[in-house]
Amino acid sequence: MSEPIPVTRVVDHGTAKLMPDVDRERAWLLTVDGAPQSYVDLEEPAHLEFEYVRRLGHVLDVLAEPGAPVDALHLGGGALTLPRYLAVTRPGSRQHVVEFDRRLLELVTGYLPLPVGADVTLHAADARAWLEEAPDDSADVLVADVFGGSRVPAHLTSVAYVREAARVLRPDGVYLANLPDAAPFAFLRSQLATLGTRFPELALIAEPGMLRGRRFGNAVLAAAHRPLDIARLSRATAADAFPARVEHGAALRDFTAGARPVRDEDAVPSPEPPAGAFGIG
Repeated sequence: MSEPIPVTRVVDHGTAKLMPDVDRERAWLLTVDGAPQSYVDLEEPAHLEFEYVRRLGHVLDVLAEPGAPVDALHLGGGALTLPRYLAVTRPGSRQHVVEFDRRLLELVTGYLPLPVGADVTLHAADARAWLEEAPDDSADVLVADVFGGSRVPAHLTSVAYVREAARVLRPDGVYLANLPDAAPFAFLRSQLATLGTRFPELALIAEPGMLRGRRFGNAVLAAAHRPLDIARLSRATAADAFPARVEHGAALRDFTAGARPVRDEDAVPSPEPPAGAFGIG
């Protein structure tokens, strides 16, 4: 049998490469300009490889009854890892994915087909522009995992953006974001303050070493109008192969103290990661 070979394509915003995993049959890593973007296992779509994606998956597992379908909106597509995950862990879920890079979407869907029966609609558009046109109360969960190069774009960090996200979510909906930062966490703290203008319930999930300021890394922020199942989420993240800590309540308020919500006119992208933080090869 022939072995799968890497696929390289110039896409709208860089050079994308699909590389087969030699250890898992039918598993692929997507990179853009050398930076890892997504990992998918076509044979086992519920397998989540990246640490931060596993943490997003834990929140998706606890936001509704096990196996119950949800209406999900994903801002940022990559190789569609989480839409695949929801399609098999919550069959019948209706999902929309907004990805700015049309040629990247074409590459991914051309080589990495979605699970049979997945109800996933793809949109090649700017995330905020699409969000501003989305219907009110139309999503149970919104997952924001958008990067321009290696940074979260500034226009997805402001109070005006969070207002649109809150409008699109149903009253019991949950907002999730993947955000990179390092000590002293000015960006993360500002994002918590910004989310707090619309969502009373907040949680931060991250690797303990990152929270101690030892390294640059990704944190997952969760926001909702209703209490999150912190106990269940904490157990899942602590038992993971890559353990993480869930900060919430008074500890998170102390972490955020002094941070100010971000206005559109003051918004900046997430910090530039240090050289080699996420690259491969």
